Amino acid sequence: MEHSSTAAATGRVDLGVAYYPEYQRHDRLETDLDLMVEAGITTIRVGESVWSTWEPREGEYDLEWLAPTLDAAHARGIRVILGTPTYAVPPWLQVAHPEIAADRATGEPIPWGARQEMDFTHPEFLGRAERLVRAILERYASHPSVVGFQVDNEPGIEIFHNDHVFARFVERLAATYGDVDTLNREWGLTYWSHRLQDWSELWRPDGNSFPQYDLAWRTFQADLTAEFIAWQAGLVEDYRDAGQFVTTCFQYPRAALDDQKTAEALTVTAGNPYYGMQDRLAIDDRRPTTDYWTTSGVATLFRQGDRMYSSKQARFLVTETNAQAIGDSATNYPPYPGQLAQAAFSLISRGAALIEYWQWNTLPYGAETYWGGVLPHSLEPGRVYREIAGIGARLEGLGGLLDGYEPDADVALLWSLPSKHALQFQPPFRMPAGDAGDPYERIVDAFYNGAFDARAQVRVLHVGQAHDLGAAELARRFPVLVAAGLYIASDADITLLDDYAAAGGHLVLGPRTAYADTEARARHQVAPPGLVDAAGVRYEEFSNLDAAVPATGTPALALPEGAGAELWIDGLLPAGADVLASYDHPRFGDFAAVTSAPAGAGRVTTVGCVPTRELAAAVVGHALGAEAADRLLVDPPQAVTESSGTLPDGRRVWFVFNWSWTPTTVALTRPVTDPIDGAAHAAGDHLDLAAWTTVVLVGESEHPESPNPGL
Repeated sequence: MEHSSTAAATGRVDLGVAYYPEYQRHDRLETDLDLMVEAGITTIRVGESVWSTWEPREGEYDLEWLAPTLDAAHARGIRVILGTPTYAVPPWLQVAHPEIAADRATGEPIPWGARQEMDFTHPEFLGRAERLVRAILERYASHPSVVGFQVDNEPGIEIFHNDHVFARFVERLAATYGDVDTLNREWGLTYWSHRLQDWSELWRPDGNSFPQYDLAWRTFQADLTAEFIAWQAGLVEDYRDAGQFVTTCFQYPRAALDDQKTAEALTVTAGNPYYGMQDRLAIDDRRPTTDYWTTSGVATLFRQGDRMYSSKQARFLVTETNAQAIGDSATNYPPYPGQLAQAAFSLISRGAALIEYWQWNTLPYGAETYWGGVLPHSLEPGRVYREIAGIGARLEGLGGLLDGYEPDADVALLWSLPSKHALQFQPPFRMPAGDAGDPYERIVDAFYNGAFDARAQVRVLHVGQAHDLGAAELARRFPVLVAAGLYIASDADITLLDDYAAAGGHLVLGPRTAYADTEARARHQVAPPGLVDAAGVRYEEFSNLDAAVPATGTPALALPEGAGAELWIDGLLPAGADVLASYDHPRFGDFAAVTSAPAGAGRVTTVGCVPTRELAAAVVGHALGAEAADRLLVDPPQAVTESSGTLPDGRRVWFVFNWSWTPTTVALTRPVTDPIDGAAHAAGDHLDLAAWTTVVLVGESEHPESPNPGL
């Protein structure tokens, strides 16, 4: 029988919910599915959370409980993503085999009672997980409703300290370095008398103080996660047909997750972008941009979409996102009217092919009693249901328009997981009070948010993906490349940056870039290491900041109020570069804040601080000049933003948002059409935007012979 993979076969953007009839206190299957159809919901995700329902006792499988849901979904044309329930082990397994518990610290098992408490590398766990996964797939992989599979759920939450995991780590070090003398030399273990005479002397990670050790340990842990997901994806390969996809859902801040490496075994990326609503989606929101579960601010909502795209440099699925309030019982901020559509179309504009809500109905029990679903606790459709139904109607109206859609990108921003790990272990600055993020993301977000404020669109590239393109192709596709916080950099990485500028690109360097090598060793070179000649600037000292330091521009770089440095300053000393901005400070005024120098056919601009959003926006805007993607709007107010992408036939699609309570009107630069109602607008026409509203518009094909500009 034929299967249709999400988005790929239908061409349309799907709307979905996580649906768990086994959680219901009453039989609501027919009612729920009928309500979904009325709301335009096309996809449900099932089955991934309930091992103890699939296998109530060891070896005793109950596989038929899900059949009515799949049959009823198929009868209504609803497509199903089938999950494997390996992230939440049943009580009988942890009682019979307590040795499968993951150790959060050496000899300290995680108490059972939540989820993901197990060491998924343990043979006792793997054997039982494989038997259950194969039983589920044997029963349901060929069901006509099943379009794809989600293996596990939000992997990588824990760092395992179990004895056999540590033994594997030592084996890996031995295979990598060959002998302890090499490890002693590469890690500098002479320091504080840590030289090893034998592998058996390697200390446990609990008390480790060496950044070299920590980087190897974190990389190893992320590789375990990738290995586990690849193992499950391999099981699915034995059962799925070519029309069915396999994915897992990423919660990107997970401690043991390398999203690019883990995505290699998957056919499509999926992620769970949760975000702050209400005033946290106001365009001028300046709260800390992220915590473990949610982001705050419009820019970081878009950044979540761009991060999901980055995992495979391809369109992605949103497998969970806000329906109502998200968080603990004291975090109740349901969306303002219109914000659900804004968030959905923001993510679609950055490449989402499915928007799926967590979850269908708000649960009456459990840890997530106040994680709001599409339906409230009453189970009666309300305002949120009606708004999601409105999204469903709009997606139905768009039909297959977005088949082959690719988001535009003016700026490429490099992403480095090793740098993130290294700057977590040895933070260059303390995070501001109330900001639960980490230093690496704080640096990167400073530049991402600045690009957003400069009305530029961003493509996030893992460093390895940038190498895959090569310097010349990078320069052709992306007129600006930002390398900020790229603390861990190989010689080849530095050469790539140098060659990118030589090939005609505009390289923007941020703080900490290239300062350490791949062993997290500070380089014995003048900073920025390997880039002094191209950048025309050097520094030998740096300082933390207890308060922001304002910056003053030059005629070449006019700066708005609020432009300056936060948290960190490099003491930039020009060595041939032009000074674009300086600090208004009795000491730091001795240094340049921003410099720029020609390099080959391109240019290198160096930002010697963690910039405020105002400074970052000015720098990105200056670097782009006239190179930005075509704009649809004429001088829009701050609260109005646009995001765009191209279709295979050369047409461009624009998504226009008003992130405020204030209705406004904006002028258009070109003729466009509303693809849903067919309304045509000429160049110069004015578009009315209500509060918290989203408009989708399509232009005529301008360059049908040109390939899409992105990856």
